Amino acid sequence: MTTDLETLLTALYVKVDDEIGGTRWMGTPPLLSDSELLCLAVAQALLGFHSEARWLRYANKHLAGMFPYLPLRPGYNKRLRSALPLLKRMIRELAMDSDFWFDNHWIVDSTPVPCGMSRPTVQRSNLAGWAQYGYCASHSRFFWGLRLYLVCTPTGMPIMWALASAKIGEREVLSAMLEVDADLVDAREGILLISDKGFASKPFERELLGQGIELLRPSRKRERERYGEPMLKKVRQLIESVNDTLKGQLDLEQHGGRTIEGVAIRVAQRILAMAAGSWHNNLIGAPVTRSLIAYDH
Repeated sequence: MTTDLETLLTALYVKVDDEIGGTRWMGTPPLLSDSELLCLAVAQALLGFHSEARWLRYANKHLAGMFPYLPLRPGYNKRLRSALPLLKRMIRELAMDSDFWFDNHWIVDSTPVPCGMSRPTVQRSNLAGWAQYGYCASHSRFFWGLRLYLVCTPTGMPIMWALASAKIGEREVLSAMLEVDADLVDAREGILLISDKGFASKPFERELLGQGIELLRPSRKRERERYGEPMLKKVRQLIESVNDTLKGQLDLEQHGGRTIEGVAIRVAQRILAMAAGSWHNNLIGAPVTRSLIAYDH
């Protein structure tokens, strides 16, 4: 483990411990605290371990100095699933504790989260009914699984995120996300939301304007060029690079989840790792805030 990763985990441990104010358990606290659990989950995502069993073997050998007690795989899996609300909370807390939180320019996109490749897997999976078939236009392929919707700043700091069935329309999911976080939207003025053509709809744009959000997107075929479109191509690369970080460095598509809870916690684990890296880079004044290279080995 590099000293950079150790520094990140130490800073994250202090941040989580300060936010949650100690343990959330009644009675005798567990030997692995919630703060240590989240740091362990972030380290697993950054170091690229898909298997929890292999990760715990590695951690027992290389991270015993930072984590004096490590549970067995069933205990780690159970604790991690129960900590999903805490992971969601800390993603938001890290964003709020960075300079990026005050950025009124947001980027939104969705990316596939495949959950199965073969027909027998689809038929017997516990995800049946939630995961469905969808189409990925950027890769010209169909997939069976979910879609991750991410609203982030141009630097890649997550503001809002959601997992939804691949069959549900993108505008419908984004509208629900903005409704859930209505207080967050109301607290800001002049939000510029940058998207791709998939969110194009005049009624939807009027709905966004009613919430104080201006949508900036490319023009569709047979549509007049929209205001600000020439600069849009460069900005659109930012969200693609965020997706590349999640898929290339954090192995989003190799999450290994087989249940609703399993997929949700593994996706949240990767988003928390990306948010923690951006938060710490901003804290130390790193030149590239979303780079995870210093922490992935």
